[in-house]
Amino acid sequence: MRYNWKSLNKQQVGAFSEYFVKMEFTMYGFQVYSTEVDDRGIDFVTRFENNSFLTIQVKSIRKSGYVFMQKDKFKLSSDLYLVLAILDEHQAPKIYIIPSTEWKTPNELFVDRDYEGKQSKPEYGLNLSKKNMHILNQYEFTKMVPILQKV
Repeated sequence: MRYNWKSLNKQQVGAFSEYFVKMEFTMYGFQVYSTEVDDRGIDFVTRFENNSFLTIQVKSIRKSGYVFMQKDKFKLSSDLYLVLAILDEHQAPKIYIIPSTEWKTPNELFVDRDYEGKQSKPEYGLNLSKKNMHILNQYEFTKMVPILQKV
């Protein structure tokens, strides 16, 4: 059966999501440039025509929950975007393009955690729940692409 996400391990889900997102950008006319090594939290760079380059980090999750990026690898800037793929069983991925600058004003969806005095590294996160989906919906891929085509 197609989109049987539970049969994939975490690494397979991550790889699928990254390739899927790259292909979606390509289908909308973006040029996509893959990174050789993913040690800086950058999965690829893209741009539309001769516009500015955009740096992309892809994260995926099955259903709801919490997704995070370590602050030392996800530095908030106007050219950095998180692309989130939500994988509901037996459904095509739902993808969202979120400007990293959204974490400058945390709320119930966008989380900023410093963990001072703790073992965990500081992180930015997303609290993904049914209650917060109305906030996330404004970042749907098809809504954000026309904006990014002008950047």
